[in-house]
Amino acid sequence: MKILAIAGSLRSDSTALKVLRTITDFKIFDIEIYNGLEKLPPFNPDKNDNAPKPVLEFRQKLKSADGVIICSPEYVFALPGALKNAIDWTVASGEFYEKAVSIIVASTSGEKAFESLQLIMKTLLARIENTCLLLSGVKSKFNNNGQLTNHSILEKLREISISLKDEINKEK
Repeated sequence: MKILAIAGSLRSDSTALKVLRTITDFKIFDIEIYNGLEKLPPFNPDKNDNAPKPVLEFRQKLKSADGVIICSPEYVFALPGALKNAIDWTVASGEFYEKAVSIIVASTSGEKAFESLQLIMKTLLARIENTCLLLSGVKSKFNNNGQLTNHSILEKLREISISLKDEINKEK
């Protein structure tokens, strides 16, 4: 089972990336962590049909994945611009249509970004049933080695991963 994981932050040591690495450690899926958000040009509807190479590569990775995990922080009560930009490039081309997607917002608060990402994925007709998780204040739950030390959160991440796997298996 091939999963494309997208960290919504461009920070090299972001909490979102640490969460995705934690999920990778579960060995439930074959996960590729996408690292090209900063390479995607600003969304331009006029170029949608003749999209730049980084956009075409991103869309292909989404198409070939069995499922997607998006883990994002919240920046000033919203999604980070780079993540929103990436999603905008897929609206007309439909890569999220009926794709099993897990949404995780890992932030100090995160409620607004969580609501926004759920609304966006529902609008794009992604399948997000039982695969959404808000992790408020999770940054303090990682040790100096970047390992998640909170057993309750680890279990929630494992459960959401299993739910995504189950959602993917429904379509097969």
